Amino acid sequence: MIVLVTGGAGYIGSHTCLALLKEGHKLIVVDNLCSSSMDSIKRVEKISKKSIYFYKVDINNKNELNNIFKKHTIDAVIHFAGLKILSKSIQNPIDYYKANVAGSIILAEVMNKFNCKKLVFSSSASVYGDSLKVPICEDFPLKPQNPYARSKLVSENFFQDVFNSDPSWSIALLRYFNPVGAHKSGLIGEDSVGIPTNLMPYISQVAFGLRQNLSIFGNDYDTHDGTGVRDYIHVEDIARAHVNSLRVLETTSQLLKINLGTGKGYSVLDVVKAFEKASGRQIPYKFLKRRYGDVDKCFTNPELASQKIKWEAKYGIDEMCEDAWRWQLMNPSGYN
Repeated sequence: MIVLVTGGAGYIGSHTCLALLKEGHKLIVVDNLCSSSMDSIKRVEKISKKSIYFYKVDINNKNELNNIFKKHTIDAVIHFAGLKILSKSIQNPIDYYKANVAGSIILAEVMNKFNCKKLVFSSSASVYGDSLKVPICEDFPLKPQNPYARSKLVSENFFQDVFNSDPSWSIALLRYFNPVGAHKSGLIGEDSVGIPTNLMPYISQVAFGLRQNLSIFGNDYDTHDGTGVRDYIHVEDIARAHVNSLRVLETTSQLLKINLGTGKGYSVLDVVKAFEKASGRQIPYKFLKRRYGDVDKCFTNPELASQKIKWEAKYGIDEMCEDAWRWQLMNPSGYN
């Protein structure tokens, strides 16, 4: 298949591009590079020994998208493009709705025009909000707590309405839990610019000596060690889920809503200990007050992914930490 990947230069996008190339698909990547690097595409090409058509284009630019669809006969789209930092979405909701919602609408409009109706959408487990029960299943109430999460849910609802209006569409909405790790080569990984907003890259920088210590928000949760428990999943497992989803969409017209996680919860201290083991270095940390809205435990039930797209996570926390550490060692300043 000829697959268009929006946001393909990003963290999950680049790993998915590599998985798609290994599966034999031909790729076109559209990315405005606002929070990613062209180097990731070059490294994907280096690892795979295959070439990618790349366009530095914002998905809100309908004319440019039209030109790309005119130039290439595109069979399917995997849609990663968007903004993703929770705190910035609170500060700049207009930017987030424009990128994440308006961009999705424009993309679907152009796809429909060119009769390209197979889509895998990068959503988020944040659409569930503060779920009171675990493991989280796909039929749980959706209660997003911030503009980023709401923009993902609005996009999901939009794509569902598109499907309901025209069942010839085939759409998978993939809700990720906590992507971590990097490719085994150490050539592509999570390129955190400035202070990391996610746990694993922050721990990596502390282990490397770029930061003095790790701040852990809360040690009084109802968990086995008092720190919050989350479902961390290897980015290569997530990439493989997109390939499997595309395979299913290729043969049948349907709308899928699927959680992507291991089904296991790891606490912050579990991750710290695993990273100390992987790096051979001590991770100094300090406890701060818990943050408003943080829940004790958050992990998924992965059974639907197994049923619908024949997928399950392969990697555990040790491999996630080993691969993240390799990326940090080989790329102390990220792609720069």
